[in-house]
Amino acid sequence: MSASRTPAFRRLNLSRKATIVATMGAIGAGSLALAVVPGNDSAAAASPAHSTVASAPAAWTGSEQATALHASIAKQQITAQSAAKAQAAAFTKAANKAKDEKAAKAHAAAEAKAKAAAKAKAAKEAKAAAKKAAAAKAAKAHEAKAAAGRSAARKPVYANNLNGWIHESLAIMKKHHIPGSYNGIYRNVMRESSGNPKAINLWDINAQKGIPSKGLLQVIPPTFKTYHVAGTPDNIYNPVSNIVAACNYAADKYGSMDNVDSAY
Repeated sequence: MSASRTPAFRRLNLSRKATIVATMGAIGAGSLALAVVPGNDSAAAASPAHSTVASAPAAWTGSEQATALHASIAKQQITAQSAAKAQAAAFTKAANKAKDEKAAKAHAAAEAKAKAAAKAKAAKEAKAAAKKAAAAKAAKAHEAKAAAGRSAARKPVYANNLNGWIHESLAIMKKHHIPGSYNGIYRNVMRESSGNPKAINLWDINAQKGIPSKGLLQVIPPTFKTYHVAGTPDNIYNPVSNIVAACNYAADKYGSMDNVDSAY
């Protein structure tokens, strides 16, 4: 069995294999040198130093070859390791870059989602606020309308005749604390104008002075102007304005229209 086929030989690493091969080559070269030296066997036996010297160059040459081979293999290993490290570093860099890009993309998506949610929330709140404001406005309008309705319902409607004029005048007089009664007003109206709101006296002393008495209670213009009650029409022929102004004057001069029984 050859040396290259033995299990022990296979287990040797490449460097040691190279050393063994080189050593075997050196031994072979030494043997060849002994064979070609002239002389008999005794001379060869007598000169062991010569054979050792002859074989030395071959053994040295094999060692250099083994060293060179070992250095080449080491260099290749270093190169392979460097390439592997560079490849691993590149792979790590690419993986980190992909990870960072994925994280940035996820962050951007989260921000976009948050902005969309905030926008939707703001729109919802604005819609709710607008709805609330509209409801409040509608409620206010409804209340105003209802109040107007109640006010209109409370405001009495007076007939457009002497009875209605006296009753409306009494309501105004009460508000302004002017004394007088229905009967006192009616009695004086019937004496002064017979209930005609357009009545005018063109023959008495006032007429001669250019200030004739006018209206239901025959009030002269200066008196009407002085005793006119705010809130009533500024028209001496208006029946309510005429009654209220005359009663205001009578209250000032006589205490009440009820105390007047003749021309005043």
